[in-house]
Parts: sequence; C-alpha cells; structure tokens
Amino acid sequence: MLITFRSKGYPDITMFGEAALHLIKMMGHSGVVPSAIMAEDVPVALERLKNVIQSDSSIPSMEKFNDTQDKESHEQSVSLKNRALPLIELLAAAAKEKSDVMWETI
Repeated sequence: MLITFRSKGYPDITMFGEAALHLIKMMGHSGVVPSAIMAEDVPVALERLKNVIQSDSSIPSMEKFNDTQDKESHEQSVSLKNRALPLIELLAAAAKEKSDVMWETI
C-alpha cells in the first residue's frame, strides 16, 4: 500500500504505507486513511512529529554496511527519521500557507 500526502503550495509526497501510518500516528492522528488535518491543526501536528522524531531513541538509525558483507548485495534501510523529512517540509509549508493536509491510499 502507498499513501500520498497533499497540501496546497507543496508537491505531493508518496510513502510506503507502514512508514506513513507510523508518521501519521506520531502527528497525533488516529491513523485513519483517507483523512486530513485542518489548517489550524497543522502547526500542532508538525511540532508533535518533530518532537517525537528528535526525542525517540527507538526510531531506527541508518544501517551501515558491514565490512565483511558484499556491499552490492546488502540492502541499506532508510530510517524513519529520514523518511519523515519530506513530510515535515510539507507540514511546514502547509502551516505557512494555512492550508489543510490530506492523505489517501493510491
């Protein structure tokens, strides 16, 4: 499943469902898809997400290549912190423009 986030004044962002749902819940939302955050609630959601990302030590960090493994066959995972960056930018733009943020499956 893929989830796309939309807001006026910022390009759409599409994420894998599991990561997107986790980030939605970090913003303080129930995790319902499709759904939205009204413009007046966007700044609070943005702050919640930023605070959780900065303070949560359980969020996985980037895996590093093990020198004993073949680097070409090793899959490098992207941390949730890194996956959150485009969403944080979208929320910041929505807060600045005072626009709603919506998400849905595609």
